[in-house]
Formats: sequence, structure tokens, C-alpha cells
Amino acid sequence: MHKPNQVIRFDWAIKHILRDKANFDILEGFLSAVLQEDVQVIQILESESDRDMGHLKYNRVDILVQDSEGRNVVIEVQNNHESDYLYRILFGTSKVIIDTLQIGKPYSEIVKVISISILYFNLGIGDDYVYYGSTQFVGLHTKEPLQLRQRDTDEDGKFYLRTVNIEREVFPEYYLIQVERFEDVINSSLDEWIYMLKNEEVRDDFTSRNIDRAREKLSVMQMSEEARRNYERYLMELASERDVMKTAHRKGRAEGIKEGEKRGRAEGVKKGRAEGIRETARNMLQMGFSLDQISQATGLSRPEIE
Repeated sequence: MHKPNQVIRFDWAIKHILRDKANFDILEGFLSAVLQEDVQVIQILESESDRDMGHLKYNRVDILVQDSEGRNVVIEVQNNHESDYLYRILFGTSKVIIDTLQIGKPYSEIVKVISISILYFNLGIGDDYVYYGSTQFVGLHTKEPLQLRQRDTDEDGKFYLRTVNIEREVFPEYYLIQVERFEDVINSSLDEWIYMLKNEEVRDDFTSRNIDRAREKLSVMQMSEEARRNYERYLMELASERDVMKTAHRKGRAEGIKEGEKRGRAEGVKKGRAEGIRETARNMLQMGFSLDQISQATGLSRPEIE
């Protein structure tokens, strides 16, 4: 039974609904909450995911958005843990930079890239549920940030020196939203969206920009019968894959413990045998046997016996 305010999962929405220009307002509301500034989506540039791929292990759910300032924003939903996930998002931002710089153009035309990852697993160790990363140059001795200036022109065409915000204008920025760590406590507009991501529900008291549009357009109750069947089949596949991964994890853990106990027993036997040989050598020494005789009997070297 579906709840009145229940909405579909964001990864499904990204693949099937949010690419429609009529639904850009939902993306704009979410991005504005993450970036803490008003964002207008101009177009969806490309996607790494294939909406027709059935098997989830190929499901790279992400979209590339361009906002009104010309910045490229990569949004990705990751359902299962990947040990090399940080390397993957680094590759993703690097690829966007390379793909959008035309051959022969100056490096100054490299586009700004912002990467937003919605993670349904715990990545690393930490107490927060949203993490931010960027590049900043700081003095090795002074600990002060590096200041850069470049020539620019004003509205009258006059040149002036403008301070460049390296962190905000040049290098990629990264946001990691760890949905499972969110404790359903609402303190900001972003919390309202993360609540939606986690609970698949938009409460009536939410006021974040355009989140009411998400409640309306992503409503499970508004889906056609065919779309709902496809969506429910997707949820079953997702649950099945998670069960397979959990089973594999439990099996691997059990086998690891068993192997560890086996190795522990073998190590114990080995240590016991070595101690027995040393005890035999001590007894032979007390009985007056020579070092050569003891060495021949026990296999120990003369220095070991000594």
C-alpha cells in the first residue's frame, strides 16, 4: 500500500523523469539546496547510464547538468558499495573536463565541474551525512591560502585585476551525500531533500524550493499502471541484488572466520611441536648428551641448542 505523499526513488526519477525539460524545476530545487544558491538548469548534456539496461551492476545512474552560469554538475546515485568509488568520481569529473574542452582552445576555457554523489551506503568513517571536498593551495609555512589575480574587463571595457577564487572557480568540487547516515532531523532545506531521498516521502510541512513540485510530479500514486509495474520490478531487482551482496558478505565472513580458526589451529600445532623439540633438547643437555648428538636427534642447529 502506497502512502499519500510517497514519491519514487531519485535514481529511478533521474533515469526516467528528470531528463524531461518540464521537470527541470525538481533538479533546480535539489541543486539549489545542495549548492546553497539559486540554480537554473539549462540542459541535460549526457548520461553514463543506459535506461534500457536491465541488470543493475551496469547501472551507472548519473546525469550531467549545465546551469545558467555554464557550470557542469554531475549527479550520480550509487546504491551499492564500491571500494574504488572516490577514484571513479575523480575519473568522471576529469572526463567531463576533457570532453568539454575543444581542441585548440586555451585552458582558461575549461568548464567548472561540480560532482554530487547520492550514496545509499556508508563510505568511509565519519559522523556527518554530507561531505564537501575541493582543492585549495595553502602555504607550507605560513598556512595562508594562495591568492591569484587575473586581468579582466569591466562593462566599459577597462582592464582591472580580479582576484580568482581557486576553490570555487577553477577546480572541481565534490559533495558526498550519505543517505543512510541521515537521522531524519530537519535543520535546513537540504535536509528536506535528503529526507525525501531516504524515506521516499515529501512531508506536507516541507518548504524547500520546488520540493512541492517533487511531491506532485514524482508521486507514486500519479504513475500509470505500466510505469508502476516497471518501477516495482526495479525495486524487486534492487532488493534482490542487495540480498545477494549481503549473503555473499556473510558467506565470505564465515569462510574467513573458519579459515582463520583453521590457521590458528595449525599455528598452534606448529608452535606446540617446536616447543616439544626444544624441551627434548633441554632434557638431553641435562642428561649430558653432546651438542652434535642433540642436533642430530632434534634437527636444531648448534647455535639454537646453545
